[in-house]
Amino acid sequence: MSPFTYPAAPHVRRHGPQGYADYASYRPWLRDEFGFRCVYCSLREQWGRTAGMFDLDHFLPTAHFPGEHGGYDNLLYCCARCNTAKADAVIPDPCQVLVSGEVEVHPDGTLETHTPEARRLVRKLTLDDQKATEFRMLWIRIIAMAQLTTRHCTADSWAFPTISRTSRASARRACWSAVSSNANWGRRAETY
Repeated sequence: MSPFTYPAAPHVRRHGPQGYADYASYRPWLRDEFGFRCVYCSLREQWGRTAGMFDLDHFLPTAHFPGEHGGYDNLLYCCARCNTAKADAVIPDPCQVLVSGEVEVHPDGTLETHTPEARRLVRKLTLDDQKATEFRMLWIRIIAMAQLTTRHCTADSWAFPTISRTSRASARRACWSAVSSNANWGRRAETY
């Protein structure tokens, strides 16, 4: 399974909190709603610094739809790169369009779109540019190497950010212990 696999079906909201005066208060709900990853490019919080990397996107931009400013159902959890690329554009709904069958991520990191809406979204957000493709390929390879060594490496790479620091540190020690004790590791690494 690729770390960039898009959902099999359109996203249906699980949460529906209401009444917050400031839309930023919905952040914890949205993080969970979208699996701690960007709804557009699937960047996971676990793969970098969380602070400053993720934004709350107004799907219907407030510049065009001022009445939609603070509603939970108009907010998406996304990385800063995708939010900046989207800006105030009106685009197809990623919760409906970025699903398995409409967009596929290949092992080399390239994207293949099968519908005009998916192509439009990918083009607007530059999800298929060279840097994005190389980033996906890098993480696909990292996860594949982790799966070759031990489940602890895989679990640490895919972990939800709510795992305690102690548990995460323990998983990392187990991962690197398994990697360093694997006599074939050096030969495997040379083939990449």
